[in-house]
Amino acid sequence: MTTVVRVDVEVVSVPLHSPFVTALRRATTVDSVVVRVTDSDGRTGLGEAPQNWQVLGSSVAGSVACLEGPLRDAVLGRSADPGETWPVVDRAVADHGAAKSALDCALHDLTGTPPRSVPTLVTVSVGEPGDVAEAARARVAEGFTTLKLKVGTDAATDVARVRAAREGAGPDVALRVDANQGWDAFDAVRVVRAIEDAGLDVELVEQPVPARDVPGLAHVRRHVATPVMADESVFGLDDLVEVIRYDAADLVNLKLAKAGGLTPALELARVARAHGLGVTVGCMLESHVGVAAAAVLADRVGCDVAPDLDGAWWLAPGAPYADRVRYADGHALLGRMDP
Repeated sequence: MTTVVRVDVEVVSVPLHSPFVTALRRATTVDSVVVRVTDSDGRTGLGEAPQNWQVLGSSVAGSVACLEGPLRDAVLGRSADPGETWPVVDRAVADHGAAKSALDCALHDLTGTPPRSVPTLVTVSVGEPGDVAEAARARVAEGFTTLKLKVGTDAATDVARVRAAREGAGPDVALRVDANQGWDAFDAVRVVRAIEDAGLDVELVEQPVPARDVPGLAHVRRHVATPVMADESVFGLDDLVEVIRYDAADLVNLKLAKAGGLTPALELARVARAHGLGVTVGCMLESHVGVAAAAVLADRVGCDVAPDLDGAWWLAPGAPYADRVRYADGHALLGRMDP
């Protein structure tokens, strides 16, 4: 049995090649903490804790403090097996799912072999209809077969954005919309019904209402024909149980930094499937390290709709750890960094 002998922490900040705009924020950089775990056999594994104030409440400073303090103390000298170590990591600090995820994923990365290729969608940012159509055309030309359109900034004009995305993408590309909590339940029903009435063939609507409004999420699901996917409403098992109890979603989007790592995310997938929910995997806006870990999760759970692994696609050239993931023909292609 190998043990953890080192936990090293690095702060990274990488510009995006273009702004990433949602109903929650406008981002121009990825700011993250990368953790490197070394075991007693000399193997290393990487994990990532992205900074995200609006969804995760996580910061670079907070993750560094956790990883260089109680989380490092919790694992040094202990088994490098993430199944054995996860309960200790979880008890070491309250909340701080991004930091916990970085450590758990690094432990999995010590011995795991990543999949060679995982399909992924690509996101189209909130924008004016003409810009949306142009971006959709460009992403399809690059080989992506599923697009996720960010909406939720203005219910009155969101249908025009969806129409523009469909016109730009053409009829054969899967299109989903993600409101990132931007509507209330009643606006969500009106907008989604208008999309349906316009025949825009939307695959699903993701997180149409605020995260804590699970009754509102259930209201939307009962009043539209389009499948509803929960994202920010589900971080851990308690949240998932609440969504199940209200019968509030058709699918759930699992993300490592929400769940606290690969170990708890796999359990979320098991419980969701046991209760008839579809499962897919998303990522945060993060570097190739975090996206590679999300691709491992996607491969392990087997997604019911295309996963969202485009976080590193947004990074400008020259990003560190870029050898871990590259994009081609609508897929994330996985490599592994030399120790």
